[in-house]
Amino acid sequence: MFVSYEHPRPALTVDCVVFGLDDEDLKVLLIRRELDPFRGRWALPGGFVRVDEALDDAARRELAEETGLSGVFLEQLYTFGALGRDPRERVVSVAYYALVKLGDHRVKAATDAREAAWFAVDDTPALAFDHDEILPVALERLKGKVRYRPIGFELLPPKFTLSQLQRLYEAILERPLDKRNFRKKALGTGLLVELDEVEQDVAHRAARLYRFDRRKYERLEKDGFSFEI
Repeated sequence: MFVSYEHPRPALTVDCVVFGLDDEDLKVLLIRRELDPFRGRWALPGGFVRVDEALDDAARRELAEETGLSGVFLEQLYTFGALGRDPRERVVSVAYYALVKLGDHRVKAATDAREAAWFAVDDTPALAFDHDEILPVALERLKGKVRYRPIGFELLPPKFTLSQLQRLYEAILERPLDKRNFRKKALGTGLLVELDEVEQDVAHRAARLYRFDRRKYERLEKDGFSFEI
């Protein structure tokens, strides 16, 4: 028998921390809010979950609606439910983090987002709601997970140099890495396929290109293979 309860219930939202990488910095995608509360302030993409909608579906829908992004790596991060985090009502938010190849996607603000733009993670404006608390949690998750899962390749083009791969890890971990040791570990995974191609149109000596062998990784993972760089 269905029982309806009379006491108030919290609303449910999703928020997405979207990371990308350019030549220099790890970036995060923010939207400028079109509506109150916090109209005109920068925030993480997100919104309310529909009654008939799964959480993952809600996160992907909000990301597509507010930024134009779709088909990206997306993983649940943490649940934020502090009292007063939303001035409208009692709201609990399930946060996600996403990884995007910048060259593959063009962001476009829509629905209740006035603008969408990339910011360096260490140079973001003050954010709406409690999003200043969500962003560092996502960054710490990324730092931890990139050490034992090959999720960093989601931020690189399909063909990349070892220098690009090292810059990726240095940007995420926020510290320099020894070139010789890093390359030894990266090549030692057996998951980098050396291509018969080099960089094009570069001022310096063209470096060899590689690709990540995702199928091999998935086979090895089933057998208990541990990825670590």
